[in-house]
Amino acid sequence: MSKKTGKPLQNASSTQRCPLAKGLVSIAALVNSAEETPQPVSTHIKGTIPSWINGSFLRNGPGKFEFGKDKYSHWFDGMAMMHRFYVKDGDVTYNSSFLRSDSYTKNSEKDRIVVSEFGTIAMPDPCKNIFARFFSRFKLPQATDNASVNFVKYKGDYFVSTETNYMRRVDPDSLETKEKVDWTQYVAVNSATAHPHYGRDGATYNMGNSYGKSGFFYNIVRVPPQETEGDGAKEDVADLYGAKVICSIPASEPRRPSYFHSFVMSENYIVFIEQPIKLDMLKAMLYQVQGKSFNKIMTWDPKCDTIFHLVNRHTGECSAVRYRGEPMFTLHQINAYEEGGCLVMDMCCGDDGAVIGDFTLENLRRGGEELDKFYNSMCRNLPRRYVIPLTVDEDTPMDQNLVNLSLCTATAKKTGPGELLQYGGLEFPQINYAENNGRPYRYVYACGFGHVFSDSLLKMDVRTKELKAWRHHGLFPSEPVFVPAPNATEEDDGVVMSVIINPKEDKSTFLLVLDAKTFTELGRAEVPVNIPYGTHGVTYNTQRGITGN
Repeated sequence: MSKKTGKPLQNASSTQRCPLAKGLVSIAALVNSAEETPQPVSTHIKGTIPSWINGSFLRNGPGKFEFGKDKYSHWFDGMAMMHRFYVKDGDVTYNSSFLRSDSYTKNSEKDRIVVSEFGTIAMPDPCKNIFARFFSRFKLPQATDNASVNFVKYKGDYFVSTETNYMRRVDPDSLETKEKVDWTQYVAVNSATAHPHYGRDGATYNMGNSYGKSGFFYNIVRVPPQETEGDGAKEDVADLYGAKVICSIPASEPRRPSYFHSFVMSENYIVFIEQPIKLDMLKAMLYQVQGKSFNKIMTWDPKCDTIFHLVNRHTGECSAVRYRGEPMFTLHQINAYEEGGCLVMDMCCGDDGAVIGDFTLENLRRGGEELDKFYNSMCRNLPRRYVIPLTVDEDTPMDQNLVNLSLCTATAKKTGPGELLQYGGLEFPQINYAENNGRPYRYVYACGFGHVFSDSLLKMDVRTKELKAWRHHGLFPSEPVFVPAPNATEEDDGVVMSVIINPKEDKSTFLLVLDAKTFTELGRAEVPVNIPYGTHGVTYNTQRGITGN
């Protein structure tokens, strides 16, 4: 049984609806290799950093793009660089470190790229004879442990993560790299996302895939809360014991499973979104022989529907109903909650999933008209709301609107300058996660993409659609993270923090702190080193634990 749900309100694509860019600032400096800063350095404070902020703001992202004469092809391939802003009593220090992954270590020892990444395949050792080099192409490459996407937390420990079966445990204070953790040693999955969700009971939820003779499956994994050990010190080792697959969802096309970057979770449900970005498993071996990288097996197939798989979070039971929507792609979800017999899901959506492969370093380092042309061809992601009726069964009448929520009445209106489209869409969304994840909420903080990389910070009221923005020409913010104020009584009581980079000036990066309610600047901490553009991050040891997801 299937039901259609969700449909773009306008026929024009997001690329066509957003303004064309002309004369874009070069962002080549944002994707250049940087030097690590292992010892904390002081920053120069302008304005005021609230004294109640005490803790660390951790960031992750690519920071090294070559070894010897070998250069990476795609932005995602750069070696993971971890960043820490330590905030205490109105002062801020900064330190950073490359993740000492096996990939980083092996590449460094050989002074060339020896481990394949998302968009770069490692070439056979030139010192081997011609026969050894030939047959090495038939050996599947080992998954990388270059965990450059996010900081995540399991049972009280912090890890850096990417989208393979490997994570690395790290010390969030010193940024020291600890042991490599292999998901396959704990649970039957071959990968895991870098965007888990955290339950209020202390459990962590994630998704991974598995494949074998019985087919290809998308698996929902639950890692239990950290056990209370009384006054005894916790053993200094990674602990994923007790992790289990609570639901396995068979792929609609076993030979062409869908790529996924994250998933949806409310208080009682998990939704896996099977989108039309397909991985051609039959091409994988052929491309290895041909010397082509992993990203080449990913294709955008707009002939396929988007399928929403609804799973009871507590029982692991997957609904027999398959909810189908128009083709779209999504990387990041904003929030989801249940209301009036429906599950409301807000996410950042695009109309063309081919954009993932476009973030090559060659494209990002373009200049002048070539950069404008590249940006104007890109899909822009915009916030979109989907609603799943939770009471569908065999007796439900066909061709009847099953959504009766007044807040979801579809309307369309022409928007003038200053509205969301003028900021190039919305991505990297964050909310007051500790209080509102999986519950009704009002505010989302995100990046606007009036450039290839984000060039503004946005705050949207999802009820009134009021938009506030922080935008300065030539400055490029990272994903914003909300930190609640002590004794907060309203959802937006607190601050929003983001790392801002100016590619036109050397050593001009700063940590920006905005008042979350008014979205005005409170202060900034200027860092005396260069920092490359990053991906995701979290806060650590602030008043209410981890924020960001």
